[in-house]
Amino acid sequence: MKLFCDINEDIQVLTEEVAPGQKNYFIEGIMLQADIENRNKRKYPMEVLEPEVKRYNDTFVKQKRAFGELGHPDGPVINLERVSHMIMDLRREGKNFIGRAKIMDTPYGKIVKNLIDEGAKLGVSTRGIGSLDQKNGYSVVKDDFQLATAADIVADPSAPDAFVRGIMEGKEWVWNNGILKQKTVEEMQREVKKTSAKHLEETKIRVFERFLRNL
Repeated sequence: MKLFCDINEDIQVLTEEVAPGQKNYFIEGIMLQADIENRNKRKYPMEVLEPEVKRYNDTFVKQKRAFGELGHPDGPVINLERVSHMIMDLRREGKNFIGRAKIMDTPYGKIVKNLIDEGAKLGVSTRGIGSLDQKNGYSVVKDDFQLATAADIVADPSAPDAFVRGIMEGKEWVWNNGILKQKTVEEMQREVKKTSAKHLEETKIRVFERFLRNL
């Protein structure tokens, strides 16, 4: 399975005064779009996206576990140390899924609040994992798609992101005892290839044993 993200720039920043000198910060806008080829030449069919959003809502949003991070994480697992906001609502409107997130009072959340106060333009990036089918020059997301988060906050939504395309989306991920782990087959192949002939059989046995442990 591939890890991939898609950026949306049409995000509103909202504030709500809760006490003199104190306010809550929110972001709201389109986080996911169905049946539309996006700028990464990916399309999320509604029949794939709608049930996954329902699962995400039931499992994460309603349980107050739908977190997002600041920046472009390079894996599918939420790193609690980097959490900046919590998604409070994710609802369908036509082909769009509109989300609302509250900026939290965490170290990274405070950075987001400072960016907002200074007038920074922010966007959001959905992060998910799944398989892709190639069709007519674009990729179609298959029904094994799972959302890692409906929104990470990014400060460079308009910039071509070579890091995301080249590093994050270039990795393969597999389920291992209910935990997503980066695929290591390619690393094992490289280890075997660079081994001298003298130690080749020994290396093959060691690599194969490690592969079995990872299953």
